[in-house]
Amino acid sequence: MTFNWKRYSLIAANIAVGIYLTLAMTAFNKPDMTGKICTQVKIDINESVVKGFLNADEIKTILVRANLYPLGKQLASVDIREIEETLIKNPFIENAQCYKTPNGHVHIILAQHMPILRILADNGENYYIDNSGKVMNGTRLTTDVVVATGHITKKYATKVLAHIGNHIVNDKFWHNQIVQINVLQDNSIELVPRVGEHIIYLGQPENIAEKLARMEKFYKYGLNKVGWNKYSRISVEFGNQIICKKKDSHPHNHHIAAVPAIQKAQTDTPEQQTEKQTAKKQQ
Repeated sequence: MTFNWKRYSLIAANIAVGIYLTLAMTAFNKPDMTGKICTQVKIDINESVVKGFLNADEIKTILVRANLYPLGKQLASVDIREIEETLIKNPFIENAQCYKTPNGHVHIILAQHMPILRILADNGENYYIDNSGKVMNGTRLTTDVVVATGHITKKYATKVLAHIGNHIVNDKFWHNQIVQINVLQDNSIELVPRVGEHIIYLGQPENIAEKLARMEKFYKYGLNKVGWNKYSRISVEFGNQIICKKKDSHPHNHHIAAVPAIQKAQTDTPEQQTEKQTAKKQQ
C-alpha cells in the first residue's frame, strides 16, 4: 500500500488553517486587557414602577467592602464572575450582569426585587413583600409602597396580598389611589384611598380585578357627580352592585369598626322632605 503524502499533507494544512482562524477569532472577540486600568465603573439599575431599595452608591459600598470595586485596578485582574456572584447574594438583587470593555470601563447591570407591599401586621411582624410573593426583610429601609395592616399571617401575605398588591401596582389608577390595605379578622379586605374620605370594602379576596373595575367606574360616573366625600364606606363585595353608607353628620358618634356588609343608605328626595316639614307644622 502506497502512503499518499500529498493527501495527508493537504489535510494537515487544512487543520492548521482551522486552528489559526479559531485562535484569531478568539483574540479578536476578546481584546487584550494586559496593562489596561479600569478608568470608569458604570452601574445601571433597572427600575420598575416602584422604586427599589438600592442605588448606585449602595452597590459601590457592597463591592468596596468585598474588595471587588474595580476602579483603578488592572482590567485583567477584575473578576466579573465574582462581582456578579457577590451582588446576587444581596437579598434585594434579583439579577446581576457585569462586563469589561476595551476602553477601560466596567459595566454592571442590575435588576432588583420589586417591593409592592409593606406588611405591618397586628401580630407585630414588619416586612416587605416583593412582586413574586417573597418576603423581603428590609425594615430599616424605606420605599413608597402600599401599607398592609391588620390580621395578616405570612402565608396570607405571600399567597393573597401579593396578588392584590401586584394588581394595584400595575394599574395606573389604583397605584395612585390606594395607600393602605386593611385585613379584618374574617380575612375580608378594606382599602384606604388617597383621595376621598371613605373606605372601600372588597369583602373576601376573590374576583379582585372585577371588583376594582366596578369601583373605578363608580368613581368616574358616580362620585364625580355627587362628590368624593359623600360616603364613609363603599362596598363592592357583591357582584353587579355597589352599596354605600352616607357619611355621618356627627363624627363624634361615628362607629369606626368595620362590618362585613352594609345596607345601602337612603336619601330623601326634595318632595319627601317637604311632606315631612308640613306634617311637623300640623302636629
